[in-house]
Amino acid sequence: MRPTVLITGAARRLGRHLALHLARQGYDVAAHHRAAPDADADSLSAELAALGARAVALPADLEDEAAVERLVPAAVEALGHLDAVVNSASLFSHDDIATLSYANLERHLRANTAAALTLARALHRHCETARHAGCVVNVLDQKLWNPNPDHLSYTLSKAALEAATPVLAQALAPRVRVVGVALGVTLPSGPMTEAEFLAAHALTPLGRSSTPDDFAQAVHYLLGAKAVTGTTLLVDGGQHLAAQPRDVYYLVKRD
Repeated sequence: MRPTVLITGAARRLGRHLALHLARQGYDVAAHHRAAPDADADSLSAELAALGARAVALPADLEDEAAVERLVPAAVEALGHLDAVVNSASLFSHDDIATLSYANLERHLRANTAAALTLARALHRHCETARHAGCVVNVLDQKLWNPNPDHLSYTLSKAALEAATPVLAQALAPRVRVVGVALGVTLPSGPMTEAEFLAAHALTPLGRSSTPDDFAQAVHYLLGAKAVTGTTLLVDGGQHLAAQPRDVYYLVKRD
């Protein structure tokens, strides 16, 4: 039986790259995306099928608790069983202490933290019923080990998820392992130009940060690492070792 994985935010960017990588490794994929219709989700399903994977596209707003609760049962119904959840989707809206609002912080905590916890719980319920092992991978950010005051609500939501990772690992053991993977500068974000991205990507001790392939390879390893739980793998070229006063976007931005 082929392993199956639910990936949030799978229609675009890193989530899409991961979905295709895991399909090449023999996985069937439940590809979460925000809303239907979604041409990117449709094209991903076609690409996954061309790779020989069974695939289903599942729309849900991760800020909507009821919608999140339906995702794992929908994946199981479509694919027959579910082995893993990768919490890859992230709300990423800039604020700082001067612009912080209850509303923006709550949105980030709902989408980036509460949804991931809810999906981990749902996977555990399924694995207990099906009596097989599972794994949750929480996608985090190296800036938790190298803090700066930019993207405050995003940072706090990811910090909460990082703190939850060992707690969930304890709560859901022995049936489900819970791990994290923390990335550095991996893809351009917001209005970043290609030149700015390349400059930011090089601001690490190794002279390079993470790539989409690095991310996908790390997640694939963690999904199969049966003795690893409750910890986070930093995949960032050592960026977390290089203290920076601001987010790298502002360090390389050219006015």
